[in-house]
Amino acid sequence: MRIGLAGTMSVGKTTLAKALGELDQLKDHNVQTERSKYLRDLGIPLNTDSTLNGQFVFLAERATELLYPNIITDRTIWDVCAFTFSAKSIDWFAKRSFVEAAMMLREQYDIVFYVSPEGVPIEDNGVRTIDAEYRDKIDWVIRESLEEYKPKKLVYIKGTTEERIATILQNI
Repeated sequence: MRIGLAGTMSVGKTTLAKALGELDQLKDHNVQTERSKYLRDLGIPLNTDSTLNGQFVFLAERATELLYPNIITDRTIWDVCAFTFSAKSIDWFAKRSFVEAAMMLREQYDIVFYVSPEGVPIEDNGVRTIDAEYRDKIDWVIRESLEEYKPKKLVYIKGTTEERIATILQNI
């Protein structure tokens, strides 16, 4: 099963992905976590400074993850598209074209869990921005994209890591 965790930054997707990978029910799944720090250190701009080339690198990572038959990933194509839409240097036509291309992969996810930021404070990890307005903008774009480009199965989750895990296990 290909499981995607979608949501804005600093909502606990990486923590959740790692916790899911520890469960007996999902021990055969490859857990992939985003490598923003690594990519930033390669010189790829992040957040509002992102470039079209940079976003294609992020998209290529998501496409590569989908080659695994059993995967849990803490980023999805919807997340990548939200950051693309929010990038200042990418023109509107390129943004739309990028999203249309990326969404060709959406059927490859068996289930996508949207992770709500509700009640989760922004954590500064030294890589992502801690701008609350930007976080909210990314969240809004992800939710809108999930509605416009629906995955096969979409489940909204919130709460503690344990509550999220319980909801996920009920739905897989």
